Amino acid sequence: MYERILVPTDGSKVAQAAVDQAIDIAEKYGAEVHALFVADVDAVAYGLGTEQVDRIKQGNFQGMTDLREDAQEATDYVTERAEAADLTAVERHAGGRPHDVIADYTADNDIDLIVMGSHGRSGIRRALLGSVTERTLRSTHVPVLVVDYVED
Repeated sequence: MYERILVPTDGSKVAQAAVDQAIDIAEKYGAEVHALFVADVDAVAYGLGTEQVDRIKQGNFQGMTDLREDAQEATDYVTERAEAADLTAVERHAGGRPHDVIADYTADNDIDLIVMGSHGRSGIRRALLGSVTERTLRSTHVPVLVVDYVED
């Protein structure tokens, strides 16, 4: 049923909860797990020049140590969890409008299921879902499993 599962991640606790769900499903189906970190260019563009924004859109975070480290840490978490479950993992870093990048990645890689957190690292939460999650639901026809994180 599921051959490729996408986990968009920003490294937040809710994203890590989504990883746990994705790994559980992937184990049942022997699915490949894709970890995608998207730098939101709308959020970072104000302090950067056009050249830097273009590099971010290409997934090149060279010279942006904090962003590169955040991206690597977030996707490494997914890969480590997948490999511990004897699953294949694919990591990708990109830049753009997150919901657009997620939808494009989904289409380009024949993703069968998206598993993502209900809201991201920003901590700003809409009444029900984070804006990226809500927009992703509207931007793709692939099933989306939305996971919330509840602290113990």
